[in-house]
Order: sequence, then C-alpha cells, then structure tokens
Amino acid sequence: MDKHAAREVILDGDSLTIQDVVAVARQHKPVAVSPAGLAKLERARAMVDRFIAEDKVVYGLTTGFGKFSTVTISKEQTEELQENLIISHAVGVGEPFPEEIVRAMMLLRANALTKGHSGARPVVVATLLEMLNKGVHPVIPEKGSLGASGDLAPLSHMVLVLIGKGEAFYNGERMPGAAAMTKAGIPAVKLKAKEGLALINGTQAMTAVGALAYHDAVGLAKLADVAAAMSVEALEGITPAFDPQVHAVRPHPGQIQAAANLRRLLAGSEIIGGATHGRVQDAYALRCTPQVHGASRDALEYVRRAVETEINSVTDNPILFPETGEVISGGNFHGQPMALAFDFLGIAAAELANISERRTERLVNPALSNGLPAFLCQNGGLNSGFMICQYSAASLVSENKVLAHPASVDSIPSSANQEDHVSMGTIAARKARSIVENAANVLAIELLCAAQGIDLRGGKPGRGSGAGYRAVRKAVSFMERDREIWPDMRAVEKLVRNGGILQEVAAAIGEID
Repeated sequence: MDKHAAREVILDGDSLTIQDVVAVARQHKPVAVSPAGLAKLERARAMVDRFIAEDKVVYGLTTGFGKFSTVTISKEQTEELQENLIISHAVGVGEPFPEEIVRAMMLLRANALTKGHSGARPVVVATLLEMLNKGVHPVIPEKGSLGASGDLAPLSHMVLVLIGKGEAFYNGERMPGAAAMTKAGIPAVKLKAKEGLALINGTQAMTAVGALAYHDAVGLAKLADVAAAMSVEALEGITPAFDPQVHAVRPHPGQIQAAANLRRLLAGSEIIGGATHGRVQDAYALRCTPQVHGASRDALEYVRRAVETEINSVTDNPILFPETGEVISGGNFHGQPMALAFDFLGIAAAELANISERRTERLVNPALSNGLPAFLCQNGGLNSGFMICQYSAASLVSENKVLAHPASVDSIPSSANQEDHVSMGTIAARKARSIVENAANVLAIELLCAAQGIDLRGGKPGRGSGAGYRAVRKAVSFMERDREIWPDMRAVEKLVRNGGILQEVAAAIGEID
C-alpha cells in the first residue's frame, strides 16, 4: 500500500473501527473502497439487476414499502419509486446534527453497503464518499427517528443531497444540495431499483451519534480516575481501600483497573503519606471510587462490543445473499441492540459525573473537607470561592438523572401498525451524547476544585495526581481572591476534551488504561 493509501480509511464492510469513525468524523481522514469491497458491491448489484429483468416480486425492489408492500411496482416505475421513498421520508425536525455526526453517518452507511448484501451500485457508494472527502455535508435534522425501520428520516435527508435535492453545508455555507454538489464538482445520482431503500433502511444515525459519544466517554472514564486521585490528595484520603487484595476478591475487570489506576496516580504522594488525621475510612465518594468508576468502565466495554459489531453489519432490508441467490426480508434495521447499549452508555457516564459532584461537595464543604477552608477560599465571607461551582455541577448531574431514563423501554406503533415495536435508539444515542457533554463539565469542575484544594492543603502530591494538578495549573492559576471563574472552568473543560490532562499524566507515569 502506498503512503497516500495508508493515510486513508479503506472500507471493505468488515473491518471498520471506532477509531476510524473518529478519524473520519473529526480529522477528515479520506475514505476509499477496497478492491474486495468493490467486488462485493458489483456482485450484489448483479442480483438486483437480474431480479428486475425477471420481473421477480421482491420487497422494496418491485413492491411498495411498509404497509404498501402488497402493491406491485412495474419495471418502468422502479426509479420513481426509489426517489419518492427519499423525498417522502425526509421529514426530520429540529436543529441539524453537527458536522462530525453527519460525516460519521455517511461513513457508516457507505461501509454497510460495501458489505455486499444491499444491492446499491458502486457509483452510489463512490458518490457518497466523494461528498465526504470533498466536504459536502447534508443538513440532517437531529429529531424524527423511531429507530426502526432504522433511521429513516435522518438518512433520507442525507440521501436528498446525493440525488441533488435537500440542503447541505459546503465551505461553511448552508445552501441547496444541488448547488453544493455543483460547487464541489460531484454529479448527483439517479437512484435505481433498491438503492433508496438500501441507503435509508439502517441504524447509521443512532450509531454515528453513539459511537462518538462512546469514544468521548472512554476518555472521561480515564480522566475520572485522575480527578478522583487529585480529590483524594486534597482531602487527605485513605488509600488502603484501593489495595489490590480488596479488588481481587471481587474481580470485576473495571473495578480492578480503576483501583490500579488510583494506586499508580497516588504513588509517591507525600500528602497522603504524611497525613495524621487518624481516620480509618473515608466516605463512599472516595472509598468506593473503584467500584463506581469500574462499573461504568465495564458498561463502556459492553457498549464497545455492540458498536464495533454494528458498524460492520448489514442493517437494511431486504438482504441479498449472492452466495446462495436468496433475498430475505428480515429485521436487521431494528435499533434495539444500539438502543440498549446507548441507554447503558448514558447511565454509565451519568454515574461518573454523579460521584464526581459528590467529591466536589466534599472539597468545598468545611464540614466534610478535613480541614480545608470553606469553599476553598481565603478570607471567606468577603470571598465566595468555589461555592457556586458545586451548584453548577449539581445542576448538571440532576439534568443527567432526567436524561438517563432509558429511551429503549418506550415504543409506539407506526406505518399502520406494520412497524408495531420500535427501538427509540436514536433518542437513546442523543441523550447519551448530552450526558457525556455534561459529565465533561462536571469533571472539569472537580479538577478545578481539587487543584485549589491541593494548593491549600500543601505538600507534594503523587507522581500521577501531581501531573494532573500541574496540567490544570498550566491553564488556570491559584485563586487567591474572587474572580470570574467561568473562564477557568472553560479552560479546564478544554483540557478535558482535548486530552491535555491525560497527556500530562501519561508523560509522568505512562498511559492510563
């Protein structure tokens, strides 16, 4: 493979990774189809062409959709059928999805088609990837999907631009889809039999949202251990609760990993080693950090497995099997596997924030902080210190508790009761994304307060927790008296999102797993 190809994500329908999704969505890494993927596309398309030539009755090729599956469509009307499907299903509402989610959707749909069980022509996938590589991003409203039969409304808005309709963003400007395609030098596609259905019958909207939220949540899980270690330092916490013997007798993998991280982060701490408080145990927000963080880590591992399976799956209908010559109508478009996973993702991220806010409360509350000044400020009364930072964190975790109610337990019938159980997976993914964003801010507040607490406590923190402290202090100085805190919060939140704190810690003690 030449150097240029090595810089591309190569689609074959089977080997896409979450890291690939992030690279294409956020770093605009170019994408191409492998020769094997192209061959699979051609083989599946030959099946469709044969069925049309033989006037074979196949759902979605020569019939209507959903409740209209009993209506036969003539050979001459197949192209009109596919276009009508797209324009009638593009009924999303709300604000447009962010660019990174639109890019992830386009990538995932192209990869699913490349598996070679959908019947779209190679030119359809090539055009979708050309749009992706040249930055033609369809305007896709974020609301309006039930998650079965897949993400029909959002994906239809994506396809509108492919066929020269709808709206798109191009070079930072919102414009008609046809104009964006013309400016980018991309010919619009005239859909043929099966192609409209193949493009919109799938879970790519929910999976795009959830895959990126999952990626961010993994970083938050690592950062939560750093924040907790810094809070343990500021509060002169008791570290035997992190002893490996404790966790070996309850061997949940995430719990064991979180405890190991805390031991590494706190190793060499003179603050902890020199403590003379006489306590024998801490409150749960400190003592049970491995158990809580670990459970969220285990939940994230479940989500990872589900997402990695989904991004390399066939999720449209009907499914073509060129090896046997069969075409089977099934239900792989149903989003339930993703709906459950993304509800779990939201709950896992919410709990990282929940216990973080409790540690922040202990840092600012003089009745709980083991000797730190009230609200982490000197000359209290004249100064309010970090009092209201905890308010903000408390507001976010309470919002998360509402958002964490599972979407997947709901269903509502549609399409004249043909689609009588739906997943709500896209709602689950969108909620999880909001929770992860809130959790990032909650952890930023804890990091800010913990750094202030370490300064007020005095002494040398551990090698890892000290590295986290220094990363915060590079962005935000010690607060001697009241000042506008929101810029400090934004600065630390930026470090949370760009991985700056984890990089500093990794330089000191190695990568946090």
